[in-house]
Amino acid sequence: MIKLQIVGNLGKDCIVKEVNGKNVINFSVAHTERYKDSQGNQKERTTWVECAYWTDKTAVAQYLTRGRTVYAEGSPEADAYMNKENQAAATLRMRVQSVQLLGGTGGEGSAQNNGAMSGAAAGSSASRSSVSTEAGADDLPF
Repeated sequence: MIKLQIVGNLGKDCIVKEVNGKNVINFSVAHTERYKDSQGNQKERTTWVECAYWTDKTAVAQYLTRGRTVYAEGSPEADAYMNKENQAAATLRMRVQSVQLLGGTGGEGSAQNNGAMSGAAAGSSASRSSVSTEAGADDLPF
């Protein structure tokens, strides 16, 4: 299995749909990488990931709004196509297995958002974060 993990900002509010009796939450995550080119000029590259989260727990959808910072992980898919300029391009998609709200926008406190999770990974991810914050640098869990 290939696993993709992304931390980024939502480009627009999520959309909740019902497909064949199952709920899906669709959202777009953007990650911007800043780097210097060979001449030392500052550059930016933004990668967009189209996400589909198939879940019955749609309560998280109200928090998946434009500008919100999220962590999502799942299985990646890529599709090649020809764009309007007749050049080769690709779309990166992810079938989300878990999503976590990392920060807020619009004046909301981050404490409220840091603990908000959905899906079966809520318990395991929460326990991982508590282990990593409580353990010292020399106290590795393995």
